[in-house]
Amino acid sequence: MNIFIINAGQVFSHSGGALNRSITDWSSNYFQQNGYDVRVTDINDNFDPLEEVENFKWADIIVYHMPIWWFQVPNKFKFYIDEVFNAGHQNGMYFSDGRSRKNPAINYGKGGLMHGKKYMATTSWNAPDTAFTLEGEFFDQISVDNGILYGFHKMNQFVGMERIPGFHLHDVEKNATVERINNYHQQYLKHLANEFTAIESVCE
Repeated sequence: MNIFIINAGQVFSHSGGALNRSITDWSSNYFQQNGYDVRVTDINDNFDPLEEVENFKWADIIVYHMPIWWFQVPNKFKFYIDEVFNAGHQNGMYFSDGRSRKNPAINYGKGGLMHGKKYMATTSWNAPDTAFTLEGEFFDQISVDNGILYGFHKMNQFVGMERIPGFHLHDVEKNATVERINNYHQQYLKHLANEFTAIESVCE
């Protein structure tokens, strides 16, 4: 399978993007060692939207790595999304919004051209996981995927892709110890092994 990895760890202010570069390396090394073909884009670099569309069309699976800033994706990543998805209109990513003028009330979001492809998202947070799970804490017991990432998942569904369960790293700013990052590294490799072994068994 072809894997397209997007490192959305933007370099900005006090953020040097080091953690998401490391996560990107974890992914790239894992996939290459297991015989996958891999391409990587870093949103800090200049890019050609049409070339990026070709990466999406080439890939069987897109892997997004992104920090969450102010409860959204970084601004350069949003710019990348806007430019690339716009360039993908009637160019292999989506044909339309799915509706017809005869009955515009139905079928919104069914104009994607990337059916059969999958995507996976990792996110990194200053917020601890308990901010999402404990009663009375900030996120009201709403998970990352059902809350902050809801629109992101709908974006990928709009172009026809299916979600692979993602992986979220919490408390990695205030509590970014070497031990904590190493533990996340091992947990992430197990996550990849579990999810991609299941995908491979379905494809056989």
